[in-house]
Amino acid sequence: MAMEKITNAYFNKLDWHDAIIDKITIDRSCPGVIDIIDIHIIWKDETKNTLHFENVYWADLNMNFGVVAAESILKAISKGRDCIPVIECYNKWKGNIDNINLNYYEIETNSTGSTIRIIAEWLSIT
Repeated sequence: MAMEKITNAYFNKLDWHDAIIDKITIDRSCPGVIDIIDIHIIWKDETKNTLHFENVYWADLNMNFGVVAAESILKAISKGRDCIPVIECYNKWKGNIDNINLNYYEIETNSTGSTIRIIAEWLSIT
C-alpha cells in the first residue's frame, strides 16, 4: 500500500477514541537522515494502519507499563509550527531548522495514562 501524507486537519478528524496502539517502532539506523517513528494502529472497526512520522526532530514517549490491557487511545491532536512545543523546538535549534515546516502530534492513552508527543516534518499513513 502506498504512503499518503496527511494534514493536521485530517489527523485531528480521525476516530481516535478507543483505537488501539498495537506496536511502536523507532528507526534511527542513520541518525539525522533516517529519524522515523512508526505507530501501528488498530481502529475500532478492526482496520489497521501505520502512522509513519518522518524527519522526527523530537519525541517524548512518556509511557507507563505493567497494565495487562490493550493500549487504547483516549484522544489525539496535531498542530502546526505556531504551537508552543514546536516553537520551543525551533528555539533549541537556534535558527538552523527554521526553513523546515514542523508539526506537533500528541496521543494520550486510556489504558496506562501515557502520552506520546512527536515533532516531525510530516506524517504519512499506510
